[in-house]
Amino acid sequence: MQAAVVVEFQKALVLREAVIPTPGAGQILVKTEACGVCHTDLHAAHGDWPLKPALPFIPGHEAIGVVAAMGAGVSLVKEGDRVGVPWLYSACGHCEYCLAGWETVCAGAQFGGYTQNGGFAEYLLADPNYVAHIPAGLAAAEAAPLICAGITTYKGIKETGAKPGQWIAISGAGGLGHLAIQYAKAMGLLVCAIDVDEGKLAHATRLGADFVINAATGDPGAALKKETRGGAHGVLITAPSLAAFKQGVGMTRKRGTCVLVGLPPGEFPVPLFDVVANCITIRGSFVGTRLDMAEALAFGAAGKVKADIELQPLPAINSIFGRLEHGDVPSRVVLEFPAS
Repeated sequence: MQAAVVVEFQKALVLREAVIPTPGAGQILVKTEACGVCHTDLHAAHGDWPLKPALPFIPGHEAIGVVAAMGAGVSLVKEGDRVGVPWLYSACGHCEYCLAGWETVCAGAQFGGYTQNGGFAEYLLADPNYVAHIPAGLAAAEAAPLICAGITTYKGIKETGAKPGQWIAISGAGGLGHLAIQYAKAMGLLVCAIDVDEGKLAHATRLGADFVINAATGDPGAALKKETRGGAHGVLITAPSLAAFKQGVGMTRKRGTCVLVGLPPGEFPVPLFDVVANCITIRGSFVGTRLDMAEALAFGAAGKVKADIELQPLPAINSIFGRLEHGDVPSRVVLEFPAS
């Protein structure tokens, strides 16, 4: 099979022929149909985060495909089922977090395309207990971004606690943000989209944003507080920018919640006086649980959320990464794989 492999951090991925893996007991083999490309894949390939993947490895955590083979003891799926192999590859299943439905913070969690080989390959192994079950009628390429960017933004919106009719500010209107806008509108929220790119802001308006702010032309906190008479009840920071994180607190209403899902390098610049005096909650949100996944995909199957995608072949991965580094990907790129 063909695979794109990270052999050395900060270097181009290597396209190579690899042996198709054999599923062991409790594993399944998935024939990849499509795999989204996420900014996290770029962080993985660069070794940006404190816990680095072991080299060599295959990135990709938005893989959609068909179950091609099963190891002993598998009963949750069958051959021919369409599944997604997401960021949360597996978890221990018995710690306090798993038992409480918070498997994303399990200390024993494994991550697709990071600690386990991912979907930048024609085949990959998966744990049937943690795959996403793709609803009928949702094409593989359409589903791919929803199992990472979709679930991440959907869960982040839930974590803000914003209720229908209240304001949510979505900072970053690109790959994650354009999906967040759609989820928020479908959930009955008033949406303010913030970006520094006029093209993305125009797109946000087409997607239903009620108000847009170009953060490059002034203070988004002041503009939003004037428009909403106090700020957003919930703020979702999707942009991988420390400036956006700092602005997020300034956009949050008193007693509101600012949720962080973007992961820029560096330390979060928190204005402590504002946080304390205005009783603001700052909360991290890390992808989502299997229940969140089912809910996020249901919005897609119902036609309420649709990722804007650009289809590319696997050999284009290094040029795609180059574009990601320079902010030259308007929404989401999905790698398409041949049927045979």
